[in-house]
Amino acid sequence: MAASTSHSIEEDLNGESESEGSSIYQCSSVVSTVPDRHGFLGGSQYSPERKQAIPPEVILRRERKWIRMLNNWNVFMSANYRKVRDRCRKGIPPSVRLRAWLNLCGGQLLLNQNPNLYEELIARPGDPKYIEDIKKDLHRQFPHHEMFVDNAPGQQELFQVLKAYSILNSKVGYCQAQAPIAAFLLMHMPAVQAFWCLVAVSDKYLFGYYSQGMETLQKDGDILFALLKRVSPVAYKHLKKQKMEPILYMTEWFLCVYTRTLPWESILRMWDMFLCEGVKIIFKVALVLLKGSLGRTSITKKCPTMYETLQILRNPPPEIMEEEALVYQILKLNITEEDFKYEHEKQILKWKAKDRKPASVNKWTDL
Repeated sequence: MAASTSHSIEEDLNGESESEGSSIYQCSSVVSTVPDRHGFLGGSQYSPERKQAIPPEVILRRERKWIRMLNNWNVFMSANYRKVRDRCRKGIPPSVRLRAWLNLCGGQLLLNQNPNLYEELIARPGDPKYIEDIKKDLHRQFPHHEMFVDNAPGQQELFQVLKAYSILNSKVGYCQAQAPIAAFLLMHMPAVQAFWCLVAVSDKYLFGYYSQGMETLQKDGDILFALLKRVSPVAYKHLKKQKMEPILYMTEWFLCVYTRTLPWESILRMWDMFLCEGVKIIFKVALVLLKGSLGRTSITKKCPTMYETLQILRNPPPEIMEEEALVYQILKLNITEEDFKYEHEKQILKWKAKDRKPASVNKWTDL
């Protein structure tokens, strides 16, 4: 999706209006002049300091394990990937998350291979049509976060990261859904590292999602719907009865990788797993949300039309999005690697039969 379609995408993503993003200090949802531990001053993501769930000695022990692992990264990834995966599932300690994410997604390797390219890209003027759309979208990205209030330094960094990507990958250019991902990454790392993480996520994990036509997203929507039949027949039958195409409810989830959907702690845990295990984590989160939102007949009876169904999917029950509950349900899902591969191949054949040509990359083996 290039810049020419970006504002129709904003409507699909159910984004915040310009009035909401105009000034955080004028917004009624601001509840504090002191940011919370994640930098939010207000809005739905604001959360006061909570009681430490994990004992400090456990966190310290995990930090030491991660440092040892990061210092021997290639060895662990080639010989003991399962250990890396298990530690990601437990949650990466905040103190090492930057290094871990960079190594997990391949951003560190890209940076090492291209040490000065980011600075060269931000020095270039860029394509005017992309530049204009990027500027229009800056204020919409986490307007309640201290980094992205009006004229805050984060907005300029966000502009540079998105512009640099639009120059590096001119075929994709700029897609609106990349902006919240770039902003999310900037909250956790300097701009140059955030840029290379964005490149890795956009070009490897989400390959084909940001291209014109959204064929890859539609294909993955069909895969999601087929997997839902195994996970929650009740939700599957309800959505099929209402003839709801997956693209109607999964666009924001997949394109923004839940950065605009889940509570903040849950986003962090999900990204720890996503960068390690790949795009199947996006599917698994969607399956948990669909099952938790529409998995009981007592709920579906309250959704007689598509309107009610969309409302509940845009606002899933808070208890199923809570960090530990979400991770538990993700790991509990009875969906195997073979199930993903089978549905992927089946959809490829279906699309070929329709004379469509979605990206044929196999994301279940390429990550």
